[in-house]
Amino acid sequence: MNTSLKNFGFRRKSGILMPISSLASPYGIGSFGKEAYDFVDFLVETGTKCWQVLPLNPTSYGDSPYQSPASVALNPYFIDLEILRKKGLLAKAELAVAKNSSKKVDYGWLFNTRYDILALAHRRFLETDGHKNAEYKRFIRKNSAWINDYSLFMALKVHYGYSKWTSWEEKHKDISSARDSRADFADDCAFFEWIQFEAFTQWHALVEYAHENGILIIGDMPIYVAHDSMDVWSAPEQFLLDGEFNPTVVAGCPPDGYSPDGQLWGNPIYNWDLMSKDGFTWWKKRVGMSFELYDILRIDHFRGFAGYYNIPYGEPTAKNGKWDSAPGIELFREVKEAFPKGKIIAEDLGHITPDVRALLESTGFPGMKMLQFAFFDDNSEYLPRTYATENCVCYPATHDSDCIRSWCKGLSGDTRKRFNKECPHVKGQSRTFDLIELSLSSKANLTVVPMQDYLALTNFEGRMNTPSKPDGNWTWRISQRYRTSTLIEKIKSITTRTHRATK
Repeated sequence: MNTSLKNFGFRRKSGILMPISSLASPYGIGSFGKEAYDFVDFLVETGTKCWQVLPLNPTSYGDSPYQSPASVALNPYFIDLEILRKKGLLAKAELAVAKNSSKKVDYGWLFNTRYDILALAHRRFLETDGHKNAEYKRFIRKNSAWINDYSLFMALKVHYGYSKWTSWEEKHKDISSARDSRADFADDCAFFEWIQFEAFTQWHALVEYAHENGILIIGDMPIYVAHDSMDVWSAPEQFLLDGEFNPTVVAGCPPDGYSPDGQLWGNPIYNWDLMSKDGFTWWKKRVGMSFELYDILRIDHFRGFAGYYNIPYGEPTAKNGKWDSAPGIELFREVKEAFPKGKIIAEDLGHITPDVRALLESTGFPGMKMLQFAFFDDNSEYLPRTYATENCVCYPATHDSDCIRSWCKGLSGDTRKRFNKECPHVKGQSRTFDLIELSLSSKANLTVVPMQDYLALTNFEGRMNTPSKPDGNWTWRISQRYRTSTLIEKIKSITTRTHRATK
């Protein structure tokens, strides 16, 4: 089965990477509300086909969407408060405490304020018998396979002051006995169920609006889940844990030129032997949930499905890890059989070895070409002129890289010489847009450009994430005045002359 984007009638399109959290909003963080609908309109005006978002999961310590307490839940912070007001669940005056005009997302402030106002809206929902509504009941019934455990997990997190689940009493650490005590936490469980109902309802309405306007949504699925998560708590057998439910080994990346100690992510490693025996049921459920949210799914750290780097639990750095193999070919054979029309992008960046190439070829998934990796040698596989196939997705930059403007300024030596040679300069155009144009001019079926780079921001102004940097990430917010006729025309012009603009 060939799952290239071209085979789905998808050829020479462009996308913009814009996290929901970074959308303009008077309430401290982007949401599924008006500003998201405005961004869909902006995509249409610029001739752009796809909107790529970062993971929509709830965030926890570190604020990373790649370290979530629940891989299948949506972030409560993305619930739009104005939509709740229009539903009669909040009064205009009550929204004042939720206003925050900070230029960066303040996750601590959100944690301390947002749940209170959502709790107020939930009380009104109950007072108006919203929980008896057929739509609400249908949502709970449809999602019962995960939402019951999610809501109980979050209720217990509240009960234990948000401490790690491995520190809870034994009766609550064990999923079976914890389920028996659900009645003791009924009110909090109902609150967290409603949060997911509202978040999913708002998201699906936004996606429907995008589809009505010809826009496809690219979602992002992290390969790993957090140890302190509903996923591990509710299915510990799916992970390599000891008798106290602590990981025996954790995920990360080995040392390299950018990180002498490597990257110690801390996520538990999957029990691949067990998963293989039951046909990867856990994975098929997770991928299926993702396809209900997105049109195209980008799977992060795809190389980890061929071989993964694991470090003994308790190590202070990633230096003492080792590589092990994973059953990626068997896994994606099952996934493709379960979702024959599923569109998947493989994030195959990083330490690419023959087993990773074999996995990518066996799946037929388009891989990623990141142009900031392209200028280290004369025949880099990331240089557009070397692309062997159009079945790939080109990125001039990603959420983990420098903003292009800062990256260009930092070039030196042979790398700068290659960049100047390989990236044509368009008269009157900045080098930032030269690199964007090079990516859009490539043969790749799809090119995705981070919004920060269309705005020509520097790292100080717009960098989203710096790998291995423990704090200060994921906070970028766009100005409310980004949607200018000048920018719209600039993007539309460059996508049109590279033959990617939608009609």
